[in-house]
Amino acid sequence: MKTWQCDIAIIGAGPAGLAAALAAARSGKQVIILDDNPRPGGQIWRDGPQVTLPPLARRYREAVAAEPRIEQLNGVRLVARPTPRSLLFETAESAAVVHWKKLILCCGARELSLPFPGWTLPGVTGAGGLQAQIKHGLRLDNERVVVAGSGPLLLAVADSVRRAGGQVVALVEQAPFAALTRFGAGLWRWPDKLRQLFSLGVPRYQTHSQVIAAHGENALTGITVRRLGAERRIACTRLAIGYGLIPNLEPALLFGCSIVHDAVAVNRWQNTSVTNIYAAGECTGFGGSELALAEGKIAGYAAAGDAAQAKAVFSERARWQRFANAVNRTFTLGEHLKAAATPETLLCRCEDVRCGDVAQESDWRQAKLATRCGMGACQGRTCAASARWLYGWPLPQPRDPLSPARVDTLCLLAESTPPGE
Repeated sequence: MKTWQCDIAIIGAGPAGLAAALAAARSGKQVIILDDNPRPGGQIWRDGPQVTLPPLARRYREAVAAEPRIEQLNGVRLVARPTPRSLLFETAESAAVVHWKKLILCCGARELSLPFPGWTLPGVTGAGGLQAQIKHGLRLDNERVVVAGSGPLLLAVADSVRRAGGQVVALVEQAPFAALTRFGAGLWRWPDKLRQLFSLGVPRYQTHSQVIAAHGENALTGITVRRLGAERRIACTRLAIGYGLIPNLEPALLFGCSIVHDAVAVNRWQNTSVTNIYAAGECTGFGGSELALAEGKIAGYAAAGDAAQAKAVFSERARWQRFANAVNRTFTLGEHLKAAATPETLLCRCEDVRCGDVAQESDWRQAKLATRCGMGACQGRTCAASARWLYGWPLPQPRDPLSPARVDTLCLLAESTPPGE
């Protein structure tokens, strides 16, 4: 069995993970970064044929690649925690164990999907999912696209659609106009964000609106949008929908870290409730790449024992935390959004479980006992989050293995786990 040893292991190679790795390495520590993508950058700095990475992303990637104290393991998937200070991962060809002294969780976030009739039709995707496809070369020539949901990501996705040849026929935002106006009026505090807003534009923006149904037989042909009680149909061939981001909490829960307000709880040093485990970036709450970079630097320096360097980044973090707070206030999801999910609406698309099949259950465990909800390919990563938002269920506690794994990998887990654990 192959094993790795390091001072600091980092899960996730997005902005937070890259910043943490550089900070720790420059403080003299040996670092290993594990990431499930083939190239570093996370979702926001995802590479691809139709991508021109921003200069900042290129600088971070080049700096990490040039640092001899950093080992990058790409295309790996976290499987389990054999001991309190080790982790088991799997690649396409093999598996191995990393033993660490300090751990930094930079696990990012994923989109929240809210079910509605027709959301499983071909042509309906997550907003970030469509953007990722575009970055990998998808063209949308002659396609009529609706981007819907909530949050600043919708504007970036709409811009990507236009660049890929698509026509954005509507941008459907659930937040009310007054909240967006207040948010826009305060952007002077963050000039870079204001310039970014003007560069993206606001195409066919519809506020206080919600997609309540998608129509079509074998593919999407149109949608129904509700605004202040009035409904109208829009013809389209693609719908990209996303209701903001939710932190990826499974690794933190697996290692026993406390969760507060649906995010990993950290102190001013980015230290979690577990000694020697830190967290940074979107898994500690949505805040954008600037906040993730600041948190990553602090976590890296703090984990390396360099308190002075960590403190020097506190003001940068505070500035971008204020921006994150403004975003989260503006795009808070309204309870009325839940009404779009009918009893016949699919909740778990992998196993064809409807909302009505689980609506009376008290938690995720009971739903899985009564149905096959969450037992498909995504292992509940999509439907569990949707159900939790819809029904107020408590967070499900993950267990080993954290993701589907090969038999030989599970044998390694058995070999690596001390008796009685």
